[in-house]
Amino acid sequence: MTMTSRDRRALILLAAALLVAAVLRLTVFADPRATVAPAVDTTALAQQRLTRLTQIAATLPARQATEKQAAADLAEREKGILKAATAAQAQAALLELARRLGKDNQLDIRSGDLGAPRPFGEYGLVYATINFDCHIEQLINFLTDLSRQPELVTPSEERITPVNPKEKTMSVRLVLTGVVPKALVPEKKGLGF
Repeated sequence: MTMTSRDRRALILLAAALLVAAVLRLTVFADPRATVAPAVDTTALAQQRLTRLTQIAATLPARQATEKQAAADLAEREKGILKAATAAQAQAALLELARRLGKDNQLDIRSGDLGAPRPFGEYGLVYATINFDCHIEQLINFLTDLSRQPELVTPSEERITPVNPKEKTMSVRLVLTGVVPKALVPEKKGLGF
């Protein structure tokens, strides 16, 4: 490829413009506050870095102990997560827990709807609706027993309707919520608005 006279003139003008820009930058537009830092003794700098690294290394065992304690605390708390291969199995485990507690409190637990699993931070939630008729003390005992379970299960919605005020019976509809691993919650697919 050959250079034409027009290309040579353009390169000369570009070089001149860069030279003028550099001179202006160093003289007119120079920051008066900017000063050149004096050269620092490299031995002193190396000693400061060594001191800082020694301090950081000294905190390492404490950090590792804190990390180990946090991991143990998390493992202890995650014991209550419902263990299942699928969300449907987790909901079945939730219903089984409710039936077992109902049987202990002489309640006839009838299952209802199974809600769609939802994400909950780093975990997921599964839902199961149960229905039963009972006296007030049976409901209180059932809820107390539910709170004592190692599984992370809680009633998220309650509907209590009196059935027979003379006998003090009521119809109860509870939506139980259980915590599961997030892998059991299907990802939402769509446009992502």
